[in-house]
Amino acid sequence: MHGEYKVPGGKLVVVDLEVVDGRIAQFQLAGDFFLEPDTALEAIDAAVNGLAAESDAKTIAAAVKEALPEGAILLGFSPEAVAVAIRRALAKATSWRDYDWEIVHAKAVSPLMHLALDEVLTTEVGDGRRGPTLRIWEWDEPAVVIGSFQSVKNEVDPVNAEKYGIQVVRRITGGGAMFMEAGSVVTYSIYAPADLVQGMSFADSYAFLDEWAIVALKSLGIDASYVPLNDITSPKGKIGGAAQKRLGSGAVLHHVTMSYDMDGQKMTEVLRIGREKISDKGITSAAKRVDPLRSQTGLSRAEIIEQMKLTFRNLYGAVDGDVTEAEYAEAERLVAEKFGTEEWLYRVP
Repeated sequence: MHGEYKVPGGKLVVVDLEVVDGRIAQFQLAGDFFLEPDTALEAIDAAVNGLAAESDAKTIAAAVKEALPEGAILLGFSPEAVAVAIRRALAKATSWRDYDWEIVHAKAVSPLMHLALDEVLTTEVGDGRRGPTLRIWEWDEPAVVIGSFQSVKNEVDPVNAEKYGIQVVRRITGGGAMFMEAGSVVTYSIYAPADLVQGMSFADSYAFLDEWAIVALKSLGIDASYVPLNDITSPKGKIGGAAQKRLGSGAVLHHVTMSYDMDGQKMTEVLRIGREKISDKGITSAAKRVDPLRSQTGLSRAEIIEQMKLTFRNLYGAVDGDVTEAEYAEAERLVAEKFGTEEWLYRVP
């Protein structure tokens, strides 16, 4: 069995192993990481051999830590990364390049249609009718997109939302509210088979699925990094946040919204955001604009998106695709029967 795990911001961890009588055997660790002293490699291999094949990541990482010589130095990886690679090998996880990826950057649709398309396309991937896909959102209507478990009344000021003509909608993933106006944010969704993140915890999978975006932002001159659980940030403030849901069909939905140039004053009038949360979003004054992507790159939103698409293509070999008419029709049905209903929006009043 073979497993690989690219540590977000770190090095590649590669493991090969067999399972004999329910236990790990012939284990070998490799990768482009740095490890001192040399004997630590043999110590890790010996510690893993003989572990029960059903050992969880915590148990494996603890065995690796216990086996390390005193003063051992691990650069670019960790015992936890070794454990993730082993669990991925045992679960027969796939990698990005095992799939034929599509990039969809289609026409603008309403916020409700975007939310419905997320569910439709994730289901299509899980059912095998669509290949893994990266989709870039385009829209021309303002909205507040709240998380699946958020309370409408706790998150949104209805008077100010109505004043600015901002619709409130609810997505199927958890997390916090997204304030969206045309041209103000960069949002993308990834629809992938669950096998891509096999052997990873939810926390590990967030950083794993967004590593390509960190690479793209760095290529634009932004000193971007990932902060668990779900934030993309930089020394100049938070850039964006991710949310995720795994469907029973065998697919994972992962989407991210990053600030390009938002009206901080309007956002704080519409969202019921406390002072601490404003600070977390990199807003020192409500009257200022929230513009980490624009101010740190000097580029247009379209130019940033093109660089992100290019990075994804170069890393994973993706080709351009589109949403089918059948997928649009199914999304319209979901808007009418689910996302556009009062029952869904106020499932948490």
